[in-house]
Amino acid sequence: MADTKPKTSPKAIKFLFGGLAGMGATVFVQPLDLVKNRMQLAGQGSKAREYKTSFHCLVSILKSEGVSGVYTGLPPLERRGYTNVFNALARITREEGVTTMWRGCVPTMARALVVNAAQLASYSQSKQALLDSGYFGDDILCHFCASMISGLVTTAASMPVDIVKTRIQNMKMIDGKPEYKNGLDVLVRVVGREGFFSLWKGFTPYYARLGPHTVLTFIFLEQMNRLYKTYVLDR
Repeated sequence: MADTKPKTSPKAIKFLFGGLAGMGATVFVQPLDLVKNRMQLAGQGSKAREYKTSFHCLVSILKSEGVSGVYTGLPPLERRGYTNVFNALARITREEGVTTMWRGCVPTMARALVVNAAQLASYSQSKQALLDSGYFGDDILCHFCASMISGLVTTAASMPVDIVKTRIQNMKMIDGKPEYKNGLDVLVRVVGREGFFSLWKGFTPYYARLGPHTVLTFIFLEQMNRLYKTYVLDR
């Protein structure tokens, strides 16, 4: 009699759980991402030097906008009043043109390349080093520590590209012309106006977001898979 194959989750369920795990992790790290974006945009125009540190930025947001403010987007005067994602898509297409949807595409691709290359390599090496030390087992603690080490490397490598992406995606039209010509123009102007180390502005919240987001995503994913296996597949 042929062996019975073990039951596995359908691809649709895996897709659903993957999305839910990412959403669950984002709920916890969104405030850090917001602080990072506010810091990266703070050097523009009247917003220059508005925030001294990431902690100062977070406190300022809480004081002026309340707890719910850490789950919003830009400073109120900079917002474009989108009611939801579909309204945003429709208005961007109508008011700025379809090609605007891909504004910042090149620096976004460059950021993805740097992030994935740095993150995957450093995580693998960090995890192996921790296991080889004899102080860690292949468990959540090891994964968390490896993720935080990986996050440090990835943050340092990717932040200059990330600030280019953020500035280009949020740039305005001045006298009918884009604020920036390209990514290189962003880098030159940011370094010239705000200093070399401004390329790592928002480092703390970015770093604090990257590691925990990875860990939380996998924790949520594993728990959903375990519950699905217990209450659906094994019934």
